[in-house]
Order: sequence, then structure tokens, then C-alpha cells
Amino acid sequence: MFVSAFSAVTLILAIVIAFSIIKIVPQGREFTVERFGRYTRTLKPGISFLTPFVESIGRRVNMMERVVDVPQQEVITKDNVVVKVDGIVFTQVMDAAAAAYRVDNLDNAVTQLAMTNLRTVVGGMELDEVLSQRDSINSRLLTVIDQATSPWGVKVNRIEIKDLKPPLDITDSMARQMKAERERRAQIIEADGDKQAAITRAEGNKQATVLEAEGRREAAYRDAEARERAAEAEAKATEMVSEAIAKGDVNAINYFVAQKYVEAFGKFAMSPNTKTIILPTELSSLAGTVGGVTELVKSLTNDQASAKK
Repeated sequence: MFVSAFSAVTLILAIVIAFSIIKIVPQGREFTVERFGRYTRTLKPGISFLTPFVESIGRRVNMMERVVDVPQQEVITKDNVVVKVDGIVFTQVMDAAAAAYRVDNLDNAVTQLAMTNLRTVVGGMELDEVLSQRDSINSRLLTVIDQATSPWGVKVNRIEIKDLKPPLDITDSMARQMKAERERRAQIIEADGDKQAAITRAEGNKQATVLEAEGRREAAYRDAEARERAAEAEAKATEMVSEAIAKGDVNAINYFVAQKYVEAFGKFAMSPNTKTIILPTELSSLAGTVGGVTELVKSLTNDQASAKK
């Protein structure tokens, strides 16, 4: 019976020793090892063995990236406006021993450090800058806090301002200012549109005037050319008739008489005051005159054909 009890005690003692010697560290964690209360080494993820009754596990440190919430607080800006600000900090332990033994309550230390620096940064800026330069605030906070937490073996990856709440009256004023600014931009855009439309209409009128002037110039040029050719034809005809008269051709004289007769008759018929036309001259004389003109043209044509031969 004594042997059985001794065997049981020995088995229990062996199990206890085995559990105290063999340590399995999960992924994402690191354990510190202490020898008689003094830090000696750090256990990485996996299985490790300790010296029984001499070494023990000191701190179990989370090596994964963590999110630390920064509580909301009231901050007075440079232009004496009270705003409510909160945020979040993303941290990761890089040195398990430093995080375990150089700072007590790491999360609380990071939170307090973020709150104090947040008050410092936001308090040195005006409200408009705080609302419009969140990226700048995040960058400044990240630089300061990362330097402060470096001795603790902690890496601050990023800091984000989660919310900014100005007072209600400031919010109403900003809303009215935004509305007025949008109305001003709308009026400017509308005025620019009217200006462009007026310029376009003026350009169109200018081009129309230029084209109309060019059309009148072209028409005048064509009329002058037509009158010039008509004058040349008239001069040619006069020259031919004059030559015929010089030769003693009676038909040439009849041509001039018939031409003046027809012109005078046309003017008389086109007079706006004339309602009734009386023809005192016999039409047969006009026909005779025209016949004389025909004989004149035939004779001139024959003379030109003989001269070419």
C-alpha cells in the first residue's frame, strides 16, 4: 500500500514537472522567461523547455497589432472653440521584454500618451485647420507617439481621428456659410455662362456681318464686271455700225433710229404716271426699221466671213 501511494505521488510529481518544463507558445504570442524573478530570455512561438524549479514564465505578451481606443475629450482650439475629439491608435509590440518590463499597463500608457498629445496638437490649431487638416494631425500625432513608445518596444503604425464635434452653434454657422458659398459659386457660374453666351452671340453677329459685307462686295464686283462687259459689247456694236455708216450703208442709220425709238418707247411705257398709252406711230414703220437692222447684221456677218477668207 505504501508502494502504491509512493508511485502515485511520483506520477503526479512527474506530471507537474513535465508541465513546468515543457512550454508551448502559440503563434502571435511571446513568453518571457524569469530565473528567480530575473528576466533571462524570450520564448518564440513553438515548443520550448525550461529548467525545472529554476526558470518560470514571466509575462505572456501579445505580439499582434492591436487597436487602442482613445476616449472622447474636450479640447480648446487656438481660436477658443471647444471641440470634442476622439480617436484610435494601432500599435504592435516589437520587443516583448521591453513591453513587459519597461512600462506598466501598456494599453493605458498608450491611451494617456495619445490623449495628451492630441490636446497639444489640436490646441495649437484654429478650428478651420482642425476640420480641414485631419491628415496633418494624424501625421504629427504618429510621429510624436511613435517616438515616445519606442523605448517600450512598441511600434505605433497609425493614428486616426475618429470624430470631431464642434459646438452646435458653430455647426449651424458653418452650415450657413457653406450654403452662402455654394450660392456664390452658383451665381459666378451662371454669370460666366451668360458671359460666354454673349461672347458667342457677338462672335456670330460679327461673322454674319463680315459674310454679308463680303457678299455685297462680291455682288458689286460681279455687277461692275457685267456693266463692263455690256459697255464693251455696246462699244463694239457702235464701232461696227459706225464703220457701216462710213461705208454708206443705209441699214446702219436705220439701226440707230430703231435703237433710240425702242429706248424711248420703253421709258414711256415704264413711267409710273402713265395709265394710258397712245401709239401715234404705225407699227409697220417699226417693223420696217427692224427689218433694216436685220439686213445690217447679215451684211456685217458676210463682210467678216469674206475678210477671214
